[in-house]
Amino acid sequence: MKYSKATNYALHTIAYLALVPTGKTIGVKQLANVQKVSPTYLSKVLTTLVKATFIESVPGVNGGYRLVKEAKDITFLDVIHAIEGKTPLFHCEVESTMHDRQTCFIESIMSKAEQKTENYLRSQTIENVVQKMKAHIKECAHSATM
Repeated sequence: MKYSKATNYALHTIAYLALVPTGKTIGVKQLANVQKVSPTYLSKVLTTLVKATFIESVPGVNGGYRLVKEAKDITFLDVIHAIEGKTPLFHCEVESTMHDRQTCFIESIMSKAEQKTENYLRSQTIENVVQKMKAHIKECAHSATM
Protein backbone atom coordinates (compact mmCIF):
# COMPACT_ATOMS: atom_id res chain seq x y z
CA MET A 1 0.00 0.00 0.00
CA LYS A 2 1.18 3.49 -0.68
CA TYR A 3 0.11 6.73 0.95
CA SER A 4 0.36 10.05 -0.85
CA LYS A 5 3.03 12.66 -0.23
CA ALA A 6 0.30 14.78 1.35
CA THR A 7 -0.14 12.16 4.09
CA ASN A 8 3.62 12.11 4.64
CA TYR A 9 3.72 15.90 5.02
CA ALA A 10 0.57 15.99 7.15
CA LEU A 11 1.94 13.51 9.69
CA HIS A 12 5.29 15.32 9.86
CA THR A 13 3.64 18.73 10.12
CA ILE A 14 1.45 17.68 13.02
CA ALA A 15 4.45 16.14 14.78
CA TYR A 16 6.48 19.35 14.32
CA LEU A 17 3.57 21.45 15.56
CA ALA A 18 3.35 19.21 18.65
CA LEU A 19 6.93 20.26 19.48
CA VAL A 20 6.00 23.96 19.42
CA PRO A 21 5.36 25.37 22.92
CA THR A 22 1.68 25.84 23.82
CA GLY A 23 0.28 29.12 22.53
CA LYS A 24 3.06 29.61 19.97
CA THR A 25 2.62 29.29 16.22
CA ILE A 26 4.87 28.36 13.33
CA GLY A 27 4.59 29.72 9.81
CA VAL A 28 4.12 27.78 6.61
CA LYS A 29 7.58 28.81 5.35
CA GLN A 30 9.27 27.39 8.44
CA LEU A 31 7.26 24.17 8.21
CA ALA A 32 8.07 23.90 4.51
CA ASN A 33 11.79 24.51 5.10
CA VAL A 34 11.99 21.80 7.75
CA GLN A 35 10.40 19.31 5.34
CA LYS A 36 12.13 20.62 2.21
CA VAL A 37 8.81 21.05 0.40
CA SER A 38 7.20 23.91 -1.48
CA PRO A 39 5.26 26.30 0.81
CA THR A 40 2.50 26.38 -1.82
CA TYR A 41 2.09 22.60 -1.73
CA LEU A 42 2.29 22.48 2.07
CA SER A 43 -0.37 25.21 2.29
CA LYS A 44 -2.83 22.84 0.60
CA VAL A 45 -2.03 20.14 3.17
CA LEU A 46 -2.40 22.67 5.98
CA THR A 47 -5.81 23.72 4.67
CA THR A 48 -6.95 20.09 4.83
CA LEU A 49 -5.62 19.76 8.39
CA VAL A 50 -7.46 22.95 9.41
CA LYS A 51 -10.72 21.61 7.91
CA ALA A 52 -10.18 18.35 9.81
CA THR A 53 -9.78 20.44 13.01
CA PHE A 54 -6.32 19.13 13.93
CA ILE A 55 -4.74 22.57 13.60
CA GLU A 56 -5.79 26.18 13.32
CA SER A 57 -4.51 29.11 11.34
CA VAL A 58 -3.70 32.19 13.39
CA PRO A 59 -3.65 35.42 11.36
CA GLY A 60 -1.42 38.41 12.01
CA VAL A 61 2.23 39.37 12.28
CA ASN A 62 2.99 36.59 14.75
CA GLY A 63 0.52 34.25 13.08
CA GLY A 64 1.01 30.80 11.74
CA TYR A 65 -0.31 27.38 12.61
CA ARG A 66 -0.74 25.51 15.88
CA LEU A 67 -2.33 22.32 17.11
CA VAL A 68 -5.92 22.48 18.27
CA LYS A 69 -6.03 18.95 19.64
CA GLU A 70 -3.61 17.33 22.06
CA ALA A 71 -0.97 15.18 20.36
CA LYS A 72 -2.10 12.24 22.50
CA ASP A 73 -5.57 12.54 20.97
CA ILE A 74 -4.45 12.47 17.31
CA THR A 75 -3.88 9.03 15.85
CA PHE A 76 -2.02 8.23 12.67
CA LEU A 77 -5.25 6.79 11.31
CA ASP A 78 -7.12 10.05 11.99
CA VAL A 79 -4.59 11.98 9.90
CA ILE A 80 -4.50 9.38 7.13
CA HIS A 81 -8.30 9.42 6.88
CA ALA A 82 -8.32 13.23 6.77
CA ILE A 83 -5.90 13.23 3.83
CA GLU A 84 -6.67 10.00 1.98
CA GLY A 85 -10.34 9.51 2.84
CA LYS A 86 -11.92 6.31 4.11
CA THR A 87 -12.34 4.41 0.86
CA PRO A 88 -11.10 0.82 1.17
CA LEU A 89 -7.74 0.14 -0.47
CA PHE A 90 -9.03 -2.91 -2.33
CA HIS A 91 -12.36 -3.46 -4.01
CA CYS A 92 -13.17 -6.55 -6.04
CA GLU A 93 -14.18 -5.74 -9.58
CA VAL A 94 -14.17 -9.32 -10.86
CA GLU A 95 -17.31 -11.30 -11.56
CA SER A 96 -16.78 -14.92 -12.48
CA THR A 97 -18.31 -18.35 -12.17
CA MET A 98 -16.15 -18.84 -9.04
CA HIS A 99 -17.77 -16.02 -7.06
CA ASP A 100 -19.81 -12.89 -7.25
CA ARG A 101 -18.64 -9.56 -5.83
CA GLN A 102 -20.48 -10.16 -2.54
CA THR A 103 -18.50 -13.34 -1.86
CA CYS A 104 -15.09 -12.39 -3.17
CA PHE A 105 -12.63 -14.34 -1.04
CA ILE A 106 -9.73 -12.17 -2.15
CA GLU A 107 -11.51 -8.99 -1.08
CA SER A 108 -12.28 -10.64 2.26
CA ILE A 109 -8.58 -11.31 2.88
CA MET A 110 -7.57 -7.83 1.75
CA SER A 111 -10.23 -6.25 3.99
CA LYS A 112 -8.97 -8.19 7.01
CA ALA A 113 -5.39 -7.09 6.29
CA GLU A 114 -6.50 -3.47 5.95
CA GLN A 115 -8.43 -3.72 9.24
CA LYS A 116 -5.31 -4.97 11.05
CA THR A 117 -3.29 -2.10 9.61
CA GLU A 118 -5.97 0.39 10.64
CA ASN A 119 -6.10 -1.03 14.16
CA TYR A 120 -2.35 -0.57 14.50
CA LEU A 121 -2.44 2.98 13.08
CA ARG A 122 -5.34 3.78 15.41
CA SER A 123 -3.14 2.75 18.37
CA GLN A 124 -0.27 5.05 17.32
CA THR A 125 -0.63 8.67 18.36
CA ILE A 126 1.32 11.75 17.39
CA GLU A 127 2.42 11.87 21.05
CA ASN A 128 4.17 8.50 20.57
CA VAL A 129 6.34 9.87 17.79
CA VAL A 130 6.89 13.24 19.51
CA GLN A 131 8.33 11.46 22.56
CA LYS A 132 10.78 9.65 20.28
CA MET A 133 11.66 12.90 18.51
CA LYS A 134 12.33 14.65 21.83
CA ALA A 135 14.54 11.79 23.00
CA HIS A 136 16.45 11.91 19.71
CA ILE A 137 16.93 15.69 19.96
CA LYS A 138 18.15 15.33 23.54
CA GLU A 139 20.54 12.55 22.54
CA CYS A 140 21.93 14.62 19.64
CA ALA A 141 22.42 17.62 21.92
CA HIS A 142 24.20 15.45 24.49
CA SER A 143 26.48 13.95 21.80
CA ALA A 144 27.33 17.41 20.51
CA THR A 145 28.57 18.53 23.93
CA MET A 146 30.96 15.60 24.32
